[in-house]
Amino acid sequence: MAENYDIPVPKKSFLSLQVDPKMFEKATDDEKRQQDVMAESTTFFKDGMRRLMKNPLAVMSMIILAVVILILIFAPIVVPYDYDEIITVEGVRDKGAANLAPFEYSEKEQSYMEQYGVSIFPHIFGTDELCRDYFIRVVYGTRVSLMVGVFASIMVLIIGTIYGAISGYMGGKVDMVMMRIVDIIYSLPDLLIIILLSVVFKETLDFSKVPIIGKLGTNMVSMFIVFGLLYWVSMARLVRGEILGIKQNEYVLAAKSMGASSARIIRKHILPNCLSVIIIMTAQEIPTAIFTESYLSFLGLGVALPMPSLGSLANAARSGMQSTPWKLVFPAVAIILVVLAFNLIGDAMRDAFDPKLKQ
Repeated sequence: MAENYDIPVPKKSFLSLQVDPKMFEKATDDEKRQQDVMAESTTFFKDGMRRLMKNPLAVMSMIILAVVILILIFAPIVVPYDYDEIITVEGVRDKGAANLAPFEYSEKEQSYMEQYGVSIFPHIFGTDELCRDYFIRVVYGTRVSLMVGVFASIMVLIIGTIYGAISGYMGGKVDMVMMRIVDIIYSLPDLLIIILLSVVFKETLDFSKVPIIGKLGTNMVSMFIVFGLLYWVSMARLVRGEILGIKQNEYVLAAKSMGASSARIIRKHILPNCLSVIIIMTAQEIPTAIFTESYLSFLGLGVALPMPSLGSLANAARSGMQSTPWKLVFPAVAIILVVLAFNLIGDAMRDAFDPKLKQ
């Protein structure tokens, strides 16, 4: 290391007690790499978040999602329209406000503003064929899609993690039976089950008085049930595969020898080591659920009218693609932004939290 000094290294006198500078050597590459191993200790979550924030695509996606969420929260407060409100002027329905272009006013609105010298809040995305503000309908449709995605991911997280942990830890015949059940669930067509449940619920149950579910309709109840019945199997398989390897480690054997229960071993020793797989699958399940809800609503199997959804808005806009193409563009762009942002975040979380990809 002495050769790196700018000043000349003095020679050691024969009778001096100083350390000979020639005894120092340059650090090898292996010794330099030890500095990475000897870095400041941190938690698994902090280390993953540090790598996640270094990914520019993930940061951009989080900014986009933050902007979208802020719009979803504050737009209904600022915009004076409701998603099912028909535009009126002086208490009379304005039939001329149908299919207005973005930031366009009807003739009655223009005359009203000229007569009274007031300004009316603009129709940012125009209006639909029933004279309803399209911007607020897209906002509520995005709310529904995000709610479905988050709710579905929570269901997948809870059911899949518990089922996969029990199957992988127990092993043997229990694991074989539980995995055969998973194989059977994989073979069930989700679209057919949603249709059958929707028909059954419409004939037997009434959800109209339920605070939130009543506005969404029986089709959304069927969709949530299908998410709880079918969409957790991938999570269960991945968690089970991780646990089959983790349960062979020495610390699990030490916990068993100390008398720890199976539930405590799974909760305290095994699941924390599966955290990377759980985080990644949960993040990637949100865009899958959003896209599923969108195409089901596009087919007419989503939310009940007049509650909008991005898929139902796109379906309603098909009839006017030549005259009012913006009515299809806005919900389509909202679906693309939200799904793409979640997909990019999910991929970045896989790269950041998977220990096998740290290099």
